[in-house]
Amino acid sequence: MKSDEDVRNDVESELRWDPSLDATDIVVTVNHGAVTLAGFVKSFTEKWEAEDVAKRVAGVFGVANDLDVRLPSISQRPDPEIARDAVTVLHYESPDLGDVKVVVKDGILRLEGIVASYHQRRDVARAVRRVRGIKGLVNTIMVRSPVAPDEIHQSIAEALKRSALLDAAGIIVKAKGNEVVLEGRVRSWAERTEAEEAAWRAPGVLKVDNRITIAS
Repeated sequence: MKSDEDVRNDVESELRWDPSLDATDIVVTVNHGAVTLAGFVKSFTEKWEAEDVAKRVAGVFGVANDLDVRLPSISQRPDPEIARDAVTVLHYESPDLGDVKVVVKDGILRLEGIVASYHQRRDVARAVRRVRGIKGLVNTIMVRSPVAPDEIHQSIAEALKRSALLDAAGIIVKAKGNEVVLEGRVRSWAERTEAEEAAWRAPGVLKVDNRITIAS
């Protein structure tokens, strides 16, 4: 099992290596495999890219993203411009999301409305976070999709079996209403995340309680 110092060094190296972000002002601390990212970055995209980078490092069991976004003057934009570009992105990537609205105030983008699945809710947030000038994102989109628990359980179990990224043999799926509980043990944080992603992609899921542990 890797020491916290080894994990910290690997995360810092991975952050420096990634060409999509400037890690100069990012401070990494690790406590029993739990990584905290502090300091600041120059865009909202970089903030979430840094988190994604840290999660893919072996030995990382969790990530707390405390990074601040400090936009350089050239990246600061009026709220109406940010809102316009966010709407354009949504229409281009998800033209069927007619119930989603965008509100921007002081650089903080707020998503409102209703979608059919959590997967859509997450994809909308991922799409707009790339819009230049955003300082923060608040996602209040609600999910509407009544599906029987047995159907949810079956669709998740089948998705786990299809995934080439994890060994589903050690994962137990329990469904109660629109809530799903994942239990068992996997080999890495990436596998744990993939299992949770598969659960969220199932139609009708409103909550996922991921209790999967990582083998040391």
